[in-house]
Amino acid sequence: MEPNLKQRIFGLDVLRATAIIMVVCSHILWIYPKSNAFIPTLFELFGFWGVELFFVLSGFLIGSILYKTFVNESFTLKSVFYFLKRRWFRTLPNYYLVLLLNILIAYLLGFSIENMGSYFLFLQNFASKSPVFFPESWSLSIEEFTYLLLPLSLFFIGLIKVKNKSKAFLFVVVALILVFWMNKFYYHSQHTISNLLEWNLNLKSVLIYRIDAILMGVLAAWISLNFSEFWKKSKTIFALIGFGFIFFLMFGILPLNLTIEQNPFFWNVLYLPITSIAFAFLLPFFSNWKTYTNAFLYPIELISKISYSIYLLHYSVILLLLKAFFDSSQMSDFERHFFTVVYLLITFLSSYLLYRFYEKPIMNWRDKR
Repeated sequence: MEPNLKQRIFGLDVLRATAIIMVVCSHILWIYPKSNAFIPTLFELFGFWGVELFFVLSGFLIGSILYKTFVNESFTLKSVFYFLKRRWFRTLPNYYLVLLLNILIAYLLGFSIENMGSYFLFLQNFASKSPVFFPESWSLSIEEFTYLLLPLSLFFIGLIKVKNKSKAFLFVVVALILVFWMNKFYYHSQHTISNLLEWNLNLKSVLIYRIDAILMGVLAAWISLNFSEFWKKSKTIFALIGFGFIFFLMFGILPLNLTIEQNPFFWNVLYLPITSIAFAFLLPFFSNWKTYTNAFLYPIELISKISYSIYLLHYSVILLLLKAFFDSSQMSDFERHFFTVVYLLITFLSSYLLYRFYEKPIMNWRDKR
């Protein structure tokens, strides 16, 4: 079937495809021995950046939807439920299917599952680190609670008769960002972190400290809709600023003595918001890169479309299952490279099948309702 290339924003597909490729690259490291070389270190960073980019991009997209509905319509509980219905049709069927698949695999391999029920309610990392089962699901909990929190907050502020609904929307978003940023201050005052692994498990992956990452994308959506000419004219300089932040995060930490051991405040309170802001600065450029120039770019669109399926399948289901039967630590370099190619082929093929025969039909049914 010929894809309709003109209806999609190419730049946002580029960001989404880049994000999922970065996440997959980070988990490829599990096939190879631990190394402190530049490429493995960069791939580890890719895993973090990929999810953070997904957060900001998700916020930008849902922010645009909610803003237009909130400002132009009477934002009632019906509006909230309509938004949630569409989001849940998009996210929940895939999630629950893969969750059940993970439970089945764990049962067949004899693995125990801690707090299994919490995964069905997205509570596995609400206020503490996730159990080791289905570890990549931490980000999905943050997404789902944002889908609940933001529209409900808009509904309650809408009960007050405000003259300027655009400013009311901005107030809600900024207030929520500040709440979750202050949670990081509280965490810093209560905990002492000595290494990145502890930081990753107890702060970066915990829901009550992370919803502001998605809200940064929502704030960017508000700016794009209220200052559209400025958004377009400044896209290049904003992109340079964004890449400058990313360069700082990659190369500026050590020279400025901002390691987690020397400056835990920077990591606990500032590092994650700076990352979100960096990716938000990329949005003006990529959101204005609107059209596909030719069909040869279709692989970018395809990877973007199946990115959610890739995210759910690539690690707990495919990679860990492969490693349960094939010990990559005993492989030669050639065998590891071959194993990686097979892993990637299985990942992309299975993700396409999940998208084509499960996710897409559900989305089509949603759109007809």
